[in-house]
Amino acid sequence: MGRDAEVLTKKIQEIKDNLDKEARRLNSQVNLMEVCGTHTMAIFRYGIRKLLPPQLRHISGPGCPVCVTPGEVIVSACKLAQIEGVMVTTFGDMVRVPAVRGESLASVRSRGGQVRVVFSPFQALELAKDNPSFKIVFISIGFETTAPLIASVVETADNLGLKNFFILPANKLIPPAMEYLLNSGEINIHGFLAPGHVSVITGAAGFKHIVDKYKIPCVITGFEPADILEGIYMLVKQIVRGESLLEIQYKRCVKWEGNLLARSLMERIFYPVDSCWRGIGVIPMSGLALRKEFNRFSAGKEFSLKEEQIELPAGCLCGEVLKGVVEPKDCPLFGKICRPSQPVGPCMVSSEGSCAAYYKYG
Repeated sequence: MGRDAEVLTKKIQEIKDNLDKEARRLNSQVNLMEVCGTHTMAIFRYGIRKLLPPQLRHISGPGCPVCVTPGEVIVSACKLAQIEGVMVTTFGDMVRVPAVRGESLASVRSRGGQVRVVFSPFQALELAKDNPSFKIVFISIGFETTAPLIASVVETADNLGLKNFFILPANKLIPPAMEYLLNSGEINIHGFLAPGHVSVITGAAGFKHIVDKYKIPCVITGFEPADILEGIYMLVKQIVRGESLLEIQYKRCVKWEGNLLARSLMERIFYPVDSCWRGIGVIPMSGLALRKEFNRFSAGKEFSLKEEQIELPAGCLCGEVLKGVVEPKDCPLFGKICRPSQPVGPCMVSSEGSCAAYYKYG
């Protein structure tokens, strides 16, 4: 929609007026949820919640990949970084995520552990090519948005015959998490703002079974304030009319079938498995594991890693925040001993985490 302030202001007011008009036709409070960290950040940054009529409650769901990465992945990464001849590579947000008793990749690095921040998994691949005496491990996190890129890196490593490149698989899939929330009974969701970035890969078709099975409205939305408000408006119109449709607001980027090449690549390298989401638990078929022919790139296999069940720190409500059961301010640690400068839970680390966004903009 562009960034022209005058055009955006006019468009936002127009959408808000129509939204207010539709919301007055609602008989009770309606709960809408987004499941995308970029949406979470934008909603807080632009004050979207303050623009909503009182009949609407907007909730942030488990859309932050750093936040839902289980503690055992971080513990494993910390152990690997302390092995001589091993270098752990990761996106920047993961470095500060606490695992147990304040331990993190940052604290391991401060004691001499080999931890390197990269901006792309291809940088980790280059490190493996340039440092044949090191075993390079990349922490593979993210949703469907990053999975094809990581799959491409694994395929490239395979074609190059690299023996010293590995990944610690921790990718997640969004639709199974949405189904988990609908089945949990912990929160009543009346409509979803579906993630724009994920949908560029999966296409709108990736969410059709949820709409059909649960009869819940779903709108795939962009990231500008006018995008988000229009997506909410489209959801409310459906709810008022008793409809449950899958609609695309983000038409300039999202197609029904998605990116077929990226999907094919992801499916060639990975397959769906049950996966643990930090603070939530195991969600069926919500993670990605390397297929048998590529399993030699698994750090778990190479280093015989044993899974450990790591709980959230005492008093931390990140799990409840991720499920939308409570808001960040309801956590007894929020803003007191848990702050962006000294996070206790994962939701306060990443800029896409609900607690970090609430702390900065709320």
